[in-house]
Amino acid sequence: MSTATPLLPPADWRDFLALTKPRVMTLVVFTGLCGMLAAPVGIHPVLGFTAILCIALGAGAAGALNQWYEADIDAIMRRTQKRPLPAGRMDRQSALHFGVGLASFSVILMFVAVNWTAAAILAVSILFYVLIYTVWLKRRTPQNIVIGGAAGAFPPLIGWAAATNQVALLPFLMFMLVFLWTPPHFWALALFVKTDYANAGVPMLPVVAGERVTRTQIGLYTIPMAAAAVLPWPLGLTGAVYGWTASLTTAVFALFAAQVALRQTGADDAMKPEKRLFKYSILYLFVIFGALVADRWLLAGGSA
Repeated sequence: MSTATPLLPPADWRDFLALTKPRVMTLVVFTGLCGMLAAPVGIHPVLGFTAILCIALGAGAAGALNQWYEADIDAIMRRTQKRPLPAGRMDRQSALHFGVGLASFSVILMFVAVNWTAAAILAVSILFYVLIYTVWLKRRTPQNIVIGGAAGAFPPLIGWAAATNQVALLPFLMFMLVFLWTPPHFWALALFVKTDYANAGVPMLPVVAGERVTRTQIGLYTIPMAAAAVLPWPLGLTGAVYGWTASLTTAVFALFAAQVALRQTGADDAMKPEKRLFKYSILYLFVIFGALVADRWLLAGGSA
């Protein structure tokens, strides 16, 4: 009797696309594009498109390698059970080869077509997400999101570097904004999917420290995040369009975060404030980065 493991059918292209986490990639690409468009110098449209393509491919590669490594816990969590690997639509080796190939291609293309600075930051961002966050931190410490959040904060730096071949204070503040935004964003999610993380053995903060500590941390991290968001205006790095937009949208974020931080849940709680904060936090980054580009272009137009 044969004991060979039956081969899975060839994966559909939609499964490979799902490996790249396209919804997450959208925000990554947008912040990278805004970083590039906010730079003080222009970039040739073809090179700009290539840079954004490389950011997208790099983000997709990181997502694929994350799913390759976490296939076991994805099979346990309800919100991830339908991904290609836990659903049995793809074998792990295909996901690994796809992720490594995509990562290598994105970095090499960025280096050859754009510049070495952007390529180096892109490489660091992929390695940080895969090795530091996914492999090292996620299953070991509740600080996984705090430290690992740096991986998703690199795109504005990459976009800026693609246009200028260097980094500067403004994109660094945008990096810090995303870095400090990540804990309240993900901990709001973790509060209403805590059971999933607990069942999978992932030490997210609500699982190991409880809801009260998590809520307090959401409130505390919102304070430096708000400072990073508004600081470019008083420093003279942006104009009033960005300044007022950042101030108003951050005030709303702080209000929602305070409501989450100060409330206590009861039996069968629907977690509406937590879900509202999570959803708004995504819109918040889109709006604030869009305002950054609009502000830069208005300043450039006014000085022409």
